[in-house]
Parts: sequence; structure tokens; C-alpha cells
Amino acid sequence: MNLLGLPVIAMAVFLTAVHPAGATDCTNPPLPGVDWQRCYLDGKDLQGKDINHARLGDASFERANLTKANLAGASGYHAKFISTLMIEATLDGGSFPEADFTKADLSKASLKNADLRRAHFFRANLQGADLSGAKTAGADMLNADLSGATWTDGHLVCAEGSIGQCN
Repeated sequence: MNLLGLPVIAMAVFLTAVHPAGATDCTNPPLPGVDWQRCYLDGKDLQGKDINHARLGDASFERANLTKANLAGASGYHAKFISTLMIEATLDGGSFPEADFTKADLSKASLKNADLRRAHFFRANLQGADLSGAKTAGADMLNADLSGATWTDGHLVCAEGSIGQCN
């Protein structure tokens, strides 16, 4: 048995237990690929920030400002964007199944090819948003304003007064 090897192994086990590789750190700065899973970022000002391909599962952004933020390719399963400002935000190709966008302002946001299955958009503002290619099966659009939004087929533009469904 190598006596010098034992303390090295013990130190490696200790460091792994304290700081596992790839662990979520809710204090990480907003950068592409950031891991904010299960973080509370309520009220945070992330206007114009580039957090593409971020890991946002079960994170909370209630009343945060994500205006013009880039969340393209982000994974946000069950994330909460309740009453969040997401005006002109980019969520293209993102995965947001079961995310909660209740009362969020997504006006003029781009949600092209986003996975929005079973997401909640209750009373959300989606005026002028682009939902081209988005997967919306089971999404709750109750009282969501879809006026002027480009629907999932990429061609239909919802009429003014389209509330809860694209007319």
C-alpha cells in the first residue's frame, strides 16, 4: 500500500463531495451554457444577456427581466417564468416542456422550433411572437393573447383579438 497515495485519494474524495464536477452554482454569471438548474433567479435583471444553451430545469425567474435575452437552445424543463418580461427574447430551439409562462410578456419573442409541450401560457402576452415550428401539444393557452403571432405552421398569422387560440 502506497502511503502517499492514501491522502491523495482521500483529498480527491473530499473535493468531489464538496464540489462535484458540473455542479449547479446559482451565483454563476449569465453566460452561454450556464447551469442554473433549480436556482431562484426571481426579480433578476438579465436584459439582453446571452445564456444560450443554458441548463434551467426547475429554475425560477418570477418577475425577472429577460427582455431581448438569448435563451436559444436552452433546456428549461419545468422552469418558472411567471410574470417575467421576455419581450423580444430568443428561445429558438429551446426545450421548455411543462415550463410555466403564466402572465409572462413574450411579445415579439422568437420561439422557433421550441419544445413547449404541456407548457402553461395562462394570460401570457404572445403578441407578435414567432412560434414557427414550435411543439405546443398539450400547452395551456387559456386567455393568452396571440394577436399578430406567427403560428406553429410558420404561415398563419393570428388575427387581432386571438385570445386563447390562433384565429
